[in-house]
Amino acid sequence: MTIAGLILAGGNSRRMGREKAFVQLGGQPLIERAIARLGPQVETLAINANGDPARFSSYGLPVLPDDRPDTGPLGGVLAGLRWAEALAVRPDFVATVPIDTPFFPVDLVAQLAARQSDARRITIAASGDRDHPVVALWPVALADVLEEWRLTAKSQGVRAFLASCGFAVVNFELPLHGPDPFLNLNTPEERDEADAWLGVPRPA
Repeated sequence: MTIAGLILAGGNSRRMGREKAFVQLGGQPLIERAIARLGPQVETLAINANGDPARFSSYGLPVLPDDRPDTGPLGGVLAGLRWAEALAVRPDFVATVPIDTPFFPVDLVAQLAARQSDARRITIAASGDRDHPVVALWPVALADVLEEWRLTAKSQGVRAFLASCGFAVVNFELPLHGPDPFLNLNTPEERDEADAWLGVPRPA
């Protein structure tokens, strides 16, 4: 199978107080960390973000806006599936990771793909007792299904769409020492805690 990658950076970042893509972790913007971790795992890569795409121009990647603003991560997922459909070599799946999950495994895509047994089935990640529905492998063949669902569904939540079409779960072990591989950074305080995991001292 062939797999494209999509970094979901379309959120409003209200609790962080600034755009998460450019929040520094370990002296590196989250967008650069995500590109470095996901890029080697996929054939081609894009960023889902709204607003002026020029702020990402230095990365040389396609920037895909949500199909409709303020409707949650599925807007980015659908944009990614439509982008993948139009590629010269159409991939079978799009792997997504949110911008605020900086510790996702460097073999994430391989582990999700190893569980994939159906060309139209979504596979999501889990760790501990939690699942992570936007850390996932999405069949490009579901693009029309997702678009139609978004036009009629009462809820635009990812879990609601997953429940409507079925999915598989791949569980990732929690490390004995270190953060959850799918730890979310939603606030400056959580970013500081993540810096501590990386050995970066907090400012006095």
